[in-house]
Amino acid sequence: MEVILAEYLGFCYGVKRAIKLARDSVSPQERSCTLGPIIHNPQMVSRLEAEGVGTVNSLDEISEGTIIIRSHGVGPHVYDEAEKKGLQIVDATCPHVKKAQMAAHDLVQDGYAVVIIGEKRHPEVKSIFEWSGHKAVVVETAEEAVTLSCMGKLGIVAQTTFSSEKFKQIVDKLLDKSNDIKLLRTICTATDQRQAAAIELAAQVDLMLVIGGKNSANTTRLAQLCAKKCMTYHIETAAELREMWFDKIEKIGITAGASTPDWIIKEVYKKCKTWKPY
Repeated sequence: MEVILAEYLGFCYGVKRAIKLARDSVSPQERSCTLGPIIHNPQMVSRLEAEGVGTVNSLDEISEGTIIIRSHGVGPHVYDEAEKKGLQIVDATCPHVKKAQMAAHDLVQDGYAVVIIGEKRHPEVKSIFEWSGHKAVVVETAEEAVTLSCMGKLGIVAQTTFSSEKFKQIVDKLLDKSNDIKLLRTICTATDQRQAAAIELAAQVDLMLVIGGKNSANTTRLAQLCAKKCMTYHIETAAELREMWFDKIEKIGITAGASTPDWIIKEVYKKCKTWKPY
């Protein structure tokens, strides 16, 4: 049985940076916590907790010490509240997310009606929305884009991990909504690379394994894309693998979301290599 890894998979720059900042913040003298899970990978969050990085869901849960802004970012009011409480702030917001936040903010300041292309419930999208001063409209599908009214000046930004294909479909529907459009494609390069590599590999194998948190939007999207090409399973760890999946399978492809640590990818790869085709 041949097991092939996608050319691009696993931790992206923004996630590596966030994990390093979290680890560097650990101190025996004071509490260090992330505001919400620092990334969407339960196993990595658990490992950080064992290393001394806790998690709180609200600033009400911490009165002193260090608060770490997670990679998905937060709105400006969180910084203000943390400063008022005297907390040490470590900003682990992904630089690409920060760019999208500032783009939304600046577009509003310049008089543009802002559309954020992304998932309404995703924490990153919520943070971008808050940086727009709660003035942006979030659009998740081409069908929603069609229903928007025409605007004098239209600014468009995107969730950094959004599907490139869906982004194009939505933008196509927005082009006739204004004669003055400023389009800022804030989907990050790592997202494009992982999606393209996953699609390419899925077309060459009999089965794809997509590794990453079930709560990870970019991992879920990789699984959706791969499923269009071949049988696909979205797993978090090697423990979820089932031997029956590999009946008459000769080639297995493996990819992983941008928040999936290397050690989990290696465990899945190693376990797959030990099995033989039926």
